[in-house]
Amino acid sequence: MTMPLMKNVYGLTRRRLLGGVGAGLALSLLPRAAHAADDLDDLIREQMAVAQIPGLAVGLARDGEVAFARSYGFADLEQRRPVTPDTMFHIASITKTVTATAVMMLVDAGRIELDQRVAPYLDFTIAGEQAATITFRHLLMHTAGISEEVYYQTDFRTHGADASLTIDQLLRDYLAPGGRYTGTGNVKTVPGTHWAYSNIGYGLLGYLAGRIAGQDMRVFTRDHIFRPLGMRHTAWTIADTPADLAVTPYDLVDQAVEPVPPVGFPDWSAGMMRASIRDLTQFVAMVANGGVAGDVRVLSSAHAAEMLTMQTPEGLSPWLSGQGLAWQQSSLGGVPSANHWGGDPGVFTMAYLDPAQRKGVVLLSNLSATGESRDALKSIAAKVFEAN
Repeated sequence: MTMPLMKNVYGLTRRRLLGGVGAGLALSLLPRAAHAADDLDDLIREQMAVAQIPGLAVGLARDGEVAFARSYGFADLEQRRPVTPDTMFHIASITKTVTATAVMMLVDAGRIELDQRVAPYLDFTIAGEQAATITFRHLLMHTAGISEEVYYQTDFRTHGADASLTIDQLLRDYLAPGGRYTGTGNVKTVPGTHWAYSNIGYGLLGYLAGRIAGQDMRVFTRDHIFRPLGMRHTAWTIADTPADLAVTPYDLVDQAVEPVPPVGFPDWSAGMMRASIRDLTQFVAMVANGGVAGDVRVLSSAHAAEMLTMQTPEGLSPWLSGQGLAWQQSSLGGVPSANHWGGDPGVFTMAYLDPAQRKGVVLLSNLSATGESRDALKSIAAKVFEAN
């Protein structure tokens, strides 16, 4: 279940990984990256040791291309299988930036407008007096007024496999009148007036994009984003992720690392994507380069820029300084930076953009978020921007 990541990070106590096997994953046990060591390599290996991260991949995007994609540590500790640039990590909530891109492609194509109400495009009614005023922009900016209190009280996940509950059934159960979890309605504030991070909102966007495009959004993104950009190691499901490329997710239990099963959840457009560092860095390269990578234009420059235009809606979380269309803004090395994080059991991910310099950095790890890993990944991201 994809959650507002910072809820998971800031409240964590200091814990050590692999306490039962030598008090941690020592630097000497980390396989070196398949390229010459440099200062960045040294920093990454040091930060992995401090944060006790089993496996990590780092990518730099520059001028619409992948400048580098580096890999460190282990995709699976028991098998001693190293991370490679083709290893497919669960990217968790960074998925939302892909969903938002698909929606903006439909805007580009003239199929919808950002400030149109979504109700005419649905085959069910959203309960609540204010629900009819929800627009695509509201959903993209987490200002649709959808409460997720019930969402976080209910475990919709399937452990070890893709979810059996479909996205449309989840949305009907949660939003439609008479739905299993609807109650008097889960739209609790007037749309457009208050920020509240919403996985259900992005589930709804995925469902809407599919209806408007006339095909499942996962097929749409495969045909119109992944294939044109050469993203060959990207999947929407656990089942479609080859076992030899999948990372094992890890959590911390009683000061020791423990493997945990991957999780599947029905609101896949909020956080189910799997991607290699090469592939996700290629996607970020396109976003940071005004919607174009190489000779492939995915988004118009105007709509690519609009996705990164930040606003400060009421109720915006204190760790953010802006909210765009999926992309958010917070400080990196003292500089406000567009970014998105992701976190689920056994995974912690970050992507940062510097559109002024047409650069981006991506970090993927296979350990649940901790305070130490948050600091480690931010330090690495800042170093990549500084040195490149």
